[in-house]
Amino acid sequence: MIGLVDRALALNPSYARGWFVSGLLRVFAGQTDVAIEHVETSLRLSPRERMGQPLSVIGMAHFFKHRFDETASNLLLALQDHPGFPGSYRTLAACYAHMGRLDEARATLARLRAITPLVVPSDLPLRKPEDRELFLSGLRLAAGEG
Repeated sequence: MIGLVDRALALNPSYARGWFVSGLLRVFAGQTDVAIEHVETSLRLSPRERMGQPLSVIGMAHFFKHRFDETASNLLLALQDHPGFPGSYRTLAACYAHMGRLDEARATLARLRAITPLVVPSDLPLRKPEDRELFLSGLRLAAGEG
């Protein structure tokens, strides 16, 4: 899939949505620096049209790099733009838990549960086992299971 997006971007380097999709796929593949760069490129190319959840993707990339302060600030902005997006709540709750901010983690999970009963999706697309474990262990801590 990444190869197809790379080809599309080679053919049309001004395709903002393509840069966003590339960033999202690269977060899932564990290529966090490239992910941030590509999502930021999409925002530069199309600053008014925020397709997808760019700040959520950037926040997730920072999360997997253990940059929890940057994670939280990006995800809080993402939730202002898209308060109904469950992924931002999940990552923010895991982030707060790893920061030791368990009250905020639990409050974030409560807001997530108001949107969906599904706290942990069964189809996590994370390729790197350490990324998956960081995410899941944060959610377990936030839920009081860890």
